[in-house]
Amino acid sequence: MKIAPPPLLQQKHLVDMSKTIYIKLTRVGATSGPFDIYDQSNNPIASDVTRHSLINGVSYVVSDSVSAIRMVSTGMCSFERTVVINDGGDHGDYEIVATGCIWRHLIDPLHYNYFYGAVSPYIIEYPFAYQYYDEIVRNVKDFTRVYKYVPGYDAAYSTATRIETDDDFFNKAIVYNGQQCSGLLELVVKPRRNLKEYMSYPKYNADSKTITFTKSDSWYQYNDFWDVMSDKTKQMFLPTCENLSIDKVLNQSNMDYSYRSFLKAPIRGKDTRIRMILDNKSDIHLVSRMIYAPAMISYK
Repeated sequence: MKIAPPPLLQQKHLVDMSKTIYIKLTRVGATSGPFDIYDQSNNPIASDVTRHSLINGVSYVVSDSVSAIRMVSTGMCSFERTVVINDGGDHGDYEIVATGCIWRHLIDPLHYNYFYGAVSPYIIEYPFAYQYYDEIVRNVKDFTRVYKYVPGYDAAYSTATRIETDDDFFNKAIVYNGQQCSGLLELVVKPRRNLKEYMSYPKYNADSKTITFTKSDSWYQYNDFWDVMSDKTKQMFLPTCENLSIDKVLNQSNMDYSYRSFLKAPIRGKDTRIRMILDNKSDIHLVSRMIYAPAMISYK
């Protein structure tokens, strides 16, 4: 990174003893940015400046007393660097370097889907294929071990420091095939000894439906889903580049989560896909073993 006056302009002194500085990144990490910019006295110059803008070069009017610039990356990869203002510099192309920050895996048994200080979604998708007849999915049974590790021990991932829980599980699910989709199902544990609260489910939200899950004989189970697609001529998912691990997101504009008394088309077809998501916590260790989706033949 080089900081210099604008090309062919040098330091432009104004009436109020200010000058214009030109900032351009010449070496940048793939995970760096956005940036907050300060002077040597920690006075803010700019905030939330994108990496792309700094690669192209930006200019700011600052006090004539500013002699150094502090750049703070505020994204997933947090770091900062202070550079002294000079009178010139190379304004050529930038170079991508792997010097931003390095994330070390498997060193903290208390955090799992957790990278660069933020929770990242853990997503697993199971495909089911049927034979001659279409089949109707009745419910989902998932054999997953969910562990929590007890803090205060130095030994990482020791079986002596973990407990197996019943109330923690994936918090979201999507059941779909080529033409039908359950929409986003938000999973919460079934209330115990509280019939009034249990009868309040399913809950219909603006962009999801909340249903309950239970754990019985090592199996997590949930049902109460049906097709909520509004228009089968429009796409079910949208591509995304938010995270390289996420290949698609629901097209929520094509989902109808309103209450239905009778028009509840079951998920029915030659195949079914069950997409499980955990993105609201990072303190549980999910060991996914197998899943079973009981189905019945649909004669037509």
